[in-house]
Amino acid sequence: MHGYSGDKQAYLTRLRRIEGQIRGLQRMVEEDAYCIDVLTQVSAATRALQAVALGLLEDHIAHCVAEAVNTGGPEAEQKVKEASAAIARLVRS
Repeated sequence: MHGYSGDKQAYLTRLRRIEGQIRGLQRMVEEDAYCIDVLTQVSAATRALQAVALGLLEDHIAHCVAEAVNTGGPEAEQKVKEASAAIARLVRS
């Protein structure tokens, strides 16, 4: 079971909302909306995706990484490295 399983419906709801934001952006471009208005909506969609990513990362650390650390062994080290790499990707984006 994945760490986000308990919040799966909430994540799906948030992702569907973001999907709607993206469709709205497409419509804005099709209708030649003002550049700054489009950029404002791009920023909002980006922040929404970042919030989902941070929630998934928190769930991963609280569930998968914590469980692996409690068990110990090479899997624990792998999960910590995996989480560190995920954090690095989020920081770069």
